[in-house]
Amino acid sequence: LIGAPPGYVGYEEGGQLTEQVRRHPYSVVLFDEIEKAHPDVFNVLLQILEDGRLTDGKGRTVDFRNTVLVMTSNVGSTAIFELANQDPQRARKEAMEALRASFRPEFINRIDEIVIFNPLGKEHLERIVGLLLKSVEKLLVERRITLELTPAAKELLLREGYDPAYGARPLRRTIQRLIQDPLALQILEGKVLPGDHVRVDRDGQQDAMRFERAPAKQPAAAAGI
Repeated sequence: LIGAPPGYVGYEEGGQLTEQVRRHPYSVVLFDEIEKAHPDVFNVLLQILEDGRLTDGKGRTVDFRNTVLVMTSNVGSTAIFELANQDPQRARKEAMEALRASFRPEFINRIDEIVIFNPLGKEHLERIVGLLLKSVEKLLVERRITLELTPAAKELLLREGYDPAYGARPLRRTIQRLIQDPLALQILEGKVLPGDHVRVDRDGQQDAMRFERAPAKQPAAAAGI
């Protein structure tokens, strides 16, 4: 984070954290799953949160006063998942107790705001699926192929791609497995061609998709005068 000390390999490169912030002081720095960090990382963060600056391996002081630090953690997630819908106050209380048991008081006291996120609901998952599918559609636009999913197909993606233990992360892999990979194979085999419109539906009651190819929808011709 702060760079290697003099005499060690990588000394000239600077620290991964300090060098980036030194060059881009107006930054947002994300520490994902901070509870897994080494104790030395917390010592570094304490200095940043207390003084707004950090000394790197070359002895230079790096200014963090214009930097926003964001840290995510899964500590207390069990209580949130089990209680958030029935008893939000109790869920927050138990999550905070788990945080205090996992992190040192001097670290928690230097954090400006602790935000607890509730479990994802179906409406949130539907929006995530929509965003991920837009990425697929953008790739297909380059081949002049349009994509349409039926409600049944989207429902299958939600059921297969959401795991309470892992949240929405598996959705991307599910779309890759059920949509992108089979469609890529059909494109390679020449079954789907540039200009085609592909409609994706659930294949009966199976956990698979059916791809229906049709000519691209043509705009209606203007009426003659």
